[in-house]
Amino acid sequence: MSRKMFAVLTATTGALALAAGVWQAQAQDAALAKNDYADKSSWLCWPGRDDACAGDNTATVIAASGAMTTETWAVNPSAPIDCFYVYPTVSNDPGVVSDMIANDEERRVVEQQLSRLGAQCRVYAPLYRQFTLTALRALVTGGALPAGGPRPNTGYLDVVDAWNHYLAHENDGRGVVLIGHSQGAGVLTQLIANEIDGKPVQDKLVSAFLIGTNLPVEKGGKTGTFKSIPLCEATDQTGCAVAYVSFRAEAPPPANSRFGVAPPQAQTMEAACVNPAALAGGKATLHAYLASSGNLLGSSQEPQPWVKDGAAVTTPFVSVPGLLSGECVRQDGFHYLAVTVNADPADPRTDTISGDVVQDGVIAQDWGLHLIDVNLAMGDILGLVESQGAAWLASRQH
Repeated sequence: MSRKMFAVLTATTGALALAAGVWQAQAQDAALAKNDYADKSSWLCWPGRDDACAGDNTATVIAASGAMTTETWAVNPSAPIDCFYVYPTVSNDPGVVSDMIANDEERRVVEQQLSRLGAQCRVYAPLYRQFTLTALRALVTGGALPAGGPRPNTGYLDVVDAWNHYLAHENDGRGVVLIGHSQGAGVLTQLIANEIDGKPVQDKLVSAFLIGTNLPVEKGGKTGTFKSIPLCEATDQTGCAVAYVSFRAEAPPPANSRFGVAPPQAQTMEAACVNPAALAGGKATLHAYLASSGNLLGSSQEPQPWVKDGAAVTTPFVSVPGLLSGECVRQDGFHYLAVTVNADPADPRTDTISGDVVQDGVIAQDWGLHLIDVNLAMGDILGLVESQGAAWLASRQH
């Protein structure tokens, strides 16, 4: 990826990180009218529609030997459960909050983080008026926010409205997986705490994936922010949550990192870390699906050489069996998914992955691997959606 692109990403990744919390703290008076979620144009992804979630998820599987095979993918129109997804901070709209028009950045992020799950669930992804990258860049660089704009909880209220429309008109008693990243995970955390936890609708919850956010739980415990929705410990457990932030094992969070730590006022809490590849704990191989070039924010660079002197990768995604492993660790007050690249210089396959934020040649250590949090474990998440969905369905047959 070009140095110019990385410089842009430094600010935008900070925006992704801050979105789950800072946007709630900025007070403004204006309000917007409710969206009409009965209008399918208010949805970024909708089952059976030719939209951003109907794209190509073909992957090139690259063995340590350098051998390449092609893995195909297909949506399952008869999937027995649903997925409800809220995307991270990606909007480049000029105001404090985004409009309801899907641009390339919104379409790109669901291609990276959601569409693959269509093999196991019907996918629903509402557009929402999120706190924008434009406004967040102003915050992280000390600039002024754009003038005017609606109250900053507009995005959350939009997602509540979309969720309620889905429940009333689409759910029909089906189990549902909630999944979000960064700002999206923060919004879903609010939604679960306010609208689901301890309420009758909780019975529909297959599981929740709250990725790239700090979900506070009691230190060493399984609950905290959520009182009756614990962290997941088994692949057939339902009604539970998976949450993590990721860092390279050799580059743990520095003292100034916002990731992997509970808010200062929550002194009995820590940030949750659940390894999607090993729910019960320990180190395990991650089943990653990495973009063959670029990342969720996009890049015009040519595909990198995944294999020394090998053929160029032409599929949108790459899978690298055995190259990556992850383990939840506690270090210096942080709790995070430590990602190890199992490099072997003797084999022809790449010995590294991209995903860091770099400015002027310097890695921003405090952001970790936030840009690829979801990609790192997408295959494991897909497997959990399948196994937990099957367990939820089985529990309804008794």
